[in-house]
Amino acid sequence: MFDAHNHLQDERLDSWRAEMMDESPDLGITEVVVNGTCAEDWPKVAKLSERGDWVRPAFGLHPWYVKQRGADWRERLEEWLLCFPRSVMGEIGLDRWIAEPDLEAQCECFEWQLKWAAAHDRAVTIHCLKAHGLLMDLLRVGPRIERGFLLHSYGGPLEMVAEWVKMGGYFSISPYFAGERKRAQWEVFKRLPLDRLLIETDAPDMRPPLEMNPRPLVLPGGEELNHPANIVFCYEWVAELRGMAVEELAERVALNYRRLFG
Repeated sequence: MFDAHNHLQDERLDSWRAEMMDESPDLGITEVVVNGTCAEDWPKVAKLSERGDWVRPAFGLHPWYVKQRGADWRERLEEWLLCFPRSVMGEIGLDRWIAEPDLEAQCECFEWQLKWAAAHDRAVTIHCLKAHGLLMDLLRVGPRIERGFLLHSYGGPLEMVAEWVKMGGYFSISPYFAGERKRAQWEVFKRLPLDRLLIETDAPDMRPPLEMNPRPLVLPGGEELNHPANIVFCYEWVAELRGMAVEELAERVALNYRRLFG
């Protein structure tokens, strides 16, 4: 199994991280992409990648942290990306959902990162909330990412899927969508091209619904987290949704993952 998107460096996982990482190979997890989101985050991602080739680092400036970026963020980001030739550009993107979004700054940062990735043949992981139309406009006029890009935890409409694919898009599904209240998105997932499908956890966020969660994880204050081992749950759920054996889905996803990330 391959986890196409998570945040194992997140401080909320500090108490469990060592145990989680020791357990991962025994669960059949071949590789995970650990996404950095800001300058303070990138060294933590780099340190985790020292655990072995099964941890693929990703470095990017997330739209949530655009307002806090330092003047030298481009130089610092480029340094990390060049230091780790296997790394992915991510997590980057656009977000209208957050309070008082600075869309002009988000677009400026996104376009610079996109151009860098295109120039250096890096795959890109994209976050998009309430901004799919704007994202598509930017990708239409921007440089083509030859390796492709991942729309992580895809929550967009079916009508856009064909256009994303033409641009080089892949789509990953997280366990958050397994709940009944997300049933409308299931129809989209059923029709995503099988050769562009990936699976993710987005741990410690995007947990499965409580009644379905095989790995409940709760902070002392009561916050419920997504355990990275829920990648197993997500493979099983998506296989059932697509009417496939888990083994067949795993084979397809492995091919897609390697095509995108290497």
